[in-house]
This record gives sequence, C-alpha cells and structure tokens, in this order.
Amino acid sequence: MVTKAAVLCGGEGTRLRPLTNYFQKTMIPIGSKKRPLLEYIVRLLAYNGIMDITLLTGYKSSEIEGYFEDGAKFGVKLTYSRDPESTKGSAKSLQNAIASGKLYGFDDLVVYYGDVLSDLNVRDLVASHQAAGASVSLVISREYRLPVGVARVDGGKIVSFTEKPVMPLSVTMGCLAVSKDSLPLLKKAAEREGVADIMTHFVPAVIDAGLRVAPFYIDGFWYDVGTTEAYEKLDYEQVEAKMRFLDQA
Repeated sequence: MVTKAAVLCGGEGTRLRPLTNYFQKTMIPIGSKKRPLLEYIVRLLAYNGIMDITLLTGYKSSEIEGYFEDGAKFGVKLTYSRDPESTKGSAKSLQNAIASGKLYGFDDLVVYYGDVLSDLNVRDLVASHQAAGASVSLVISREYRLPVGVARVDGGKIVSFTEKPVMPLSVTMGCLAVSKDSLPLLKKAAEREGVADIMTHFVPAVIDAGLRVAPFYIDGFWYDVGTTEAYEKLDYEQVEAKMRFLDQA
C-alpha cells in the first residue's frame, strides 16, 4: 500500500492579515527558532514515514518553493502543484494536483491543512484508516473550546456565565486520510461552479454515496493558527515542549 501526503498551502490567509501581506500563511514563523509553520508539518510527515509529499500552492508560491526546494534537506521528496488564481477551494486544488499528474500512484493519501500545528500520529491514522476499510477518515478532536463566553439566561437575568467553555463536541482538526476509491467523488465535487471545498463538498458527498467515513480521534496537541488572534496567543513554550520530538528523530 502506497501512502503519500498533500498539504494545502495555497490560500491567501485573509484571516491572518496583515502578516500574510508579507508571508505566505504557511510560512509564518513559529516558536523560538522561528521555523515556518509548514516546516513543522513537513517534519511531522517525515517523522511518521511519509516521504513523498505534494505541496498544493498558489498565493506566494515562490516563497514556499524557494525555502523547501526538492525537500532533500528535510529527508523527503517534495513536488509542487501550483494553482492558477482562478482556483476556488481546497477540493479544486487537490483535484488539480491529481489531474495534472503531480500527485499520483497512491493507495491512500493524507491530506493536511497547512495552518494547523499538531503532534498527530500520522502512522496510526493511516493504520486505522486501512483497518477500517474506510474511503475517508477524518481526524477528530473530542472537545472544542469555544472562542466566546456563554451565558445561561433564565427569567430575564443571567444566572451563570462561563468564559470560553470547553464543549464535548467532535470537531475536525484539519487532517484526513483519503482512499483512491473516493477520487471520482472528489472529481465530481471539484467540477461544481464557484468554490469547492474538501470538508464542505467532498466529504458530505462521500457520506451521501454510502461509502465509509471513519473517525480518528486525536488525543494530543493541535492548534489552528489560522487567525491573527490565534497566532498572537500561541504559546511558544508549549510548542517547543510538544514538538521537540521532531528534532530528536
């Protein structure tokens, strides 16, 4: 079974402005060593034995290609699928890479969103995906901290208030495993007019077709760095502690 990876790193990062006026969003510096976010992702995939990685680029693509080159300095083989400006949505980006031949020859594909930092055990994800015989496996967190406070109102008065509570919700982390049997549905989703996204259009299409979509629960560290507020609140000490294993490999 051949497993490859695709990392979505072509968006303009509008929620990270003004940083993304100067950086591609996956190239924003993280931690005391000021490594690009995308470097953590590439190192994570390599640590988990995935050495064939396609970066789906677009906005400021030359910034990414100039830094990572062919991937040799990270011990991986990198290819690039550069989207035209007219591309709208992650499903179209992924389909472009497959249709152009930049991404081919895999049985299973790990798709990783380039604005998420995590210590995800990718080996376990792939093994679980294959054991379940799933067409798609979504990486799921067991809980979600709301970004706002929640009030309980009774009889015209607030009787309790919790600032940014943690809710027992199954939420997607920003990573999934995809089997090649679902690719016709990806192609169909990508052909729709306007925006075509993996989570919004492709995954529901797989479910509607009656194919198996399995959960894979992450119990470790993950952090969505997709907004300026989130980036400013990133705890560098936590990052160093949680991601230190990548330097010890």
